[in-house]
Amino acid sequence: MRRSSTLLAAVAALGLVLQPGLALARAGGGGSFGSRGSFTFSPPPVTRTAPSGAAPIERSFTPRPAAPSYGAPGYGMPYRSGFGSGFLGGLLGVGLGSLLFGHGFGGGFGFLWFLIQLAVLFLIARFVWRLLSGNRPRPAFADGANPFSRMQGASPGPRPMGFGQAAPPPLAIGPADYKAFEQTLAAVQDAWSRSDMNALSRLVTPEMLSYFSDQLSDYASRGERNLVTDVRLLSGDLAQAWAEQGREYATVAMRFSMIDVTRDSAGRVVDGSPTEHVTATELWTFVRARGGRWILSAIQQAR
Repeated sequence: MRRSSTLLAAVAALGLVLQPGLALARAGGGGSFGSRGSFTFSPPPVTRTAPSGAAPIERSFTPRPAAPSYGAPGYGMPYRSGFGSGFLGGLLGVGLGSLLFGHGFGGGFGFLWFLIQLAVLFLIARFVWRLLSGNRPRPAFADGANPFSRMQGASPGPRPMGFGQAAPPPLAIGPADYKAFEQTLAAVQDAWSRSDMNALSRLVTPEMLSYFSDQLSDYASRGERNLVTDVRLLSGDLAQAWAEQGREYATVAMRFSMIDVTRDSAGRVVDGSPTEHVTATELWTFVRARGGRWILSAIQQAR
């Protein structure tokens, strides 16, 4: 029983070390969905706000290309060395196996020593991954009270979907655009909290509206309501901006805090806290007709 308890505790500790964060109930539900034009299935460049990149799109009206994008060697994301992952995985397997069969991790130094070595392995793995990836966060330039940093010059990004396609031209993003992004972040969460589909329809694409409608319907069927209030943008920067087929796109990384609480029909709290702020980091993609108003077209979770 003691060995089984120790093993379960080790697995739990490993989960705490490696898990990217819990998905909250805010608008989007902590998922990655929507469309980014020709970049829908290509990862946006890393930024200071989201240095580990974005999770791939899980749901989209955009047809998935035949050629691989996310995770393919030499296509959008760096090739991951099989040696590095196999070596670290082997060490972890040896450690867990030793605990299971009663030998301790690396010679009987006990569970505490196992946790210490596990943390060291995690740090080494992260360092090796970043070293092999060659990705570097783009330089950010603070702008006083504005939580969005400024990206100067062109914004080169990964190749669009489909081999042989030329990359679309970059797009200049200015202070008024950043302000619109911040305002839309708060407005979407407010409309979501009020289950106001008319307000959401003015802020998001029809595709995103359909996803939000499905999620709100699920809450309604359970007799629950998710309320997201006091949204504060803590930091943000531009990952990618481009123009294609008469439309303009911008993907921005945003780290924001909020009160995120779910209540039942009687007003009782079933999830979250009505007094404590939680934080999230997401990449939002906005689209507009040339000279038009920005609306939300995709949400991706930061890795």
